[in-house]
Amino acid sequence: MLHRVADALVANEQQIMEENDVEEARGKIADALLQRLIMKPQKIAQLAQGIRAIAAEDEPIRRVLSRIEVADGLVLEKQTAPIGVLLIIFEARPDALPQIASLALRSGNGLLLKGGKEAARSNAALHKVIVDAIGALGPDLIALVTSRDEIADLLKLDDVIDLVIPRGGNELVSHIQANTKIPVLGHADGICHIYVDKAADLDKALKIVADAKADYPAACNAVETVLVHEALGDAGVDALLQALRAVGAEVHAGERLAAARPALGLPAAPAARHEYSSLGVTLETVEALQQAIDHIHAYGSGHTESIITEDAAAADAFLLGVDSACVFHNASTRFSDGFRFGLGAEVGISTSRIHARGPVGVEGLLTSKWVMRGSGQVVAKDTGVNYTFKKLPTS
Repeated sequence: MLHRVADALVANEQQIMEENDVEEARGKIADALLQRLIMKPQKIAQLAQGIRAIAAEDEPIRRVLSRIEVADGLVLEKQTAPIGVLLIIFEARPDALPQIASLALRSGNGLLLKGGKEAARSNAALHKVIVDAIGALGPDLIALVTSRDEIADLLKLDDVIDLVIPRGGNELVSHIQANTKIPVLGHADGICHIYVDKAADLDKALKIVADAKADYPAACNAVETVLVHEALGDAGVDALLQALRAVGAEVHAGERLAAARPALGLPAAPAARHEYSSLGVTLETVEALQQAIDHIHAYGSGHTESIITEDAAAADAFLLGVDSACVFHNASTRFSDGFRFGLGAEVGISTSRIHARGPVGVEGLLTSKWVMRGSGQVVAKDTGVNYTFKKLPTS
């Protein structure tokens, strides 16, 4: 089914692009949302590539995680199992639809999709391509809500839906988290940081910072705040400022930098905790590595942080000390992505500490169940049961 979906996306590329809602949405939605709405041949080809990667994975369902002989003739297995029915609510992200549908198929979950009205035509076209490719089971496995039903009505279905995954901005995610009894997986903010250490290779830092901001500014893994060790001096700050401006970034000064270098004339950052979702970025100085870590914990969102340094001890301290879903050394925050992590695709990125964290692929859409096989054993004060708890091979 997954290979058929991938082939169908490529075969129907022109139709998908013709149904893309970009022109209708232009001027009506924020530029950050508009960028997410665009469907291009390259994006469709990457979607197909990711879906084929998902298909190539080992069978994820009923995989034996552990197996023990509880007692003579009584064997207990812990197996992977689907979560159940997923509700995915997403804004102007039509490319999320085939990713999510493919991950749900591979993990054995039922899927209910509620897309934003700004991408209604795109979503309908993609849904039809996918359902037609799957065959007779398609409409039952993957349902697209196209009526005017309010999200609030869907969030009341806690007797039907097992997990909600929102894909959208802070307002959408926060609203969902506050208005449902269904467990919610995802992140409300994507406030990512890069810390340029005093031992950084400056050329490397300039390249990484520019990529992390300008490659896809609307993405949740784009850098929003660049912290610079003050030991790099004015020259280091000026080089970073020039590199960011060269890619079109609008640089704002954090409080410490603004106080130290008012002559730069940079606009003040809107807040220490701010997600631009555009080419805006905050540049701030810190006195030490620990101050950078403390700043990230105080003002970050637990998404993705990166340290640029040639000091292995500093890198290790950062990777160990920063409590975010993804922490990198000498790499762009833009790598925080299911496709780039080798997951094929992602249903979203989770900053939760429970269940799944970071880019969520097939594994994050599975839970576990215990399966016991006996030969007539009873508990009854454990009479006649000789507990062995012997570990057995899982295959």
